[in-house]
Amino acid sequence: MLYPAVIKAQSLILAGDIVGAESALVELADEEGDQALVLAMDQLPPKDLLAVIREYDTSKESVLNLLVTPEQFSRAVVIEKQYKDLTHAHLRGMMNSVIFREDNDPVEFLRAIGEREGGCDALADYLADHWGRVESFLRTGTFEASEDTGAVLSESDLVAQMYNESKVEQDEIADSDWMEFTWLLRAHCPDILIEVMVILRARVKAFEEEAEGEDDDDGHHQGGHTPFRETHGEGEGSQKKAADPDEESAI
Repeated sequence: MLYPAVIKAQSLILAGDIVGAESALVELADEEGDQALVLAMDQLPPKDLLAVIREYDTSKESVLNLLVTPEQFSRAVVIEKQYKDLTHAHLRGMMNSVIFREDNDPVEFLRAIGEREGGCDALADYLADHWGRVESFLRTGTFEASEDTGAVLSESDLVAQMYNESKVEQDEIADSDWMEFTWLLRAHCPDILIEVMVILRARVKAFEEEAEGEDDDDGHHQGGHTPFRETHGEGEGSQKKAADPDEESAI
């Protein structure tokens, strides 16, 4: 039997009232306790849960983001791409608010997402703006551009390098953001990070080939090749983002 709060929340989400839906669920927690809200989130379809938690507001604390379980969160995260948010701003906001919440084990969430079908694509979306620095970290064990030789490693060499010890400790990059996110994946879920890097490399390769094809069409192709990397911290956001060939229609 569905909680009445779940039925009300679904109705409000359908009407586009996300704030009202969250309030209905929070009211359930106030009246019946946190465990009731956890059970209610289990009854919400992933798309409805996602509709609420992706609207994370840094100016206030979200009870849902504080209580959502790794299993519930992973089910929602893998369908976030259906919103076709090319900036991935909502994805990064809700990921950081949930994964790095106080008294939480972030690795449980990273593993739950990475092991779910489509999860590594979501992790790749999260890291898309920083893929050059991420690959640099895997090659050199540090996020510092000065440590990078600029060599583009083969996939097998990159995998081998990933299992070498990092040159930085977690507390040195504890930003509750993409650097700590990457560090945790490398330290605790290297197999997942390998798959994420394969996805990112495939996206960049497809983007480069598309760009070269456009140069050929325009008659301006000079025979050069855009390397598979950003400038490793120097104007990191200056290059165009690689297209995601797996984008689905919006929810």
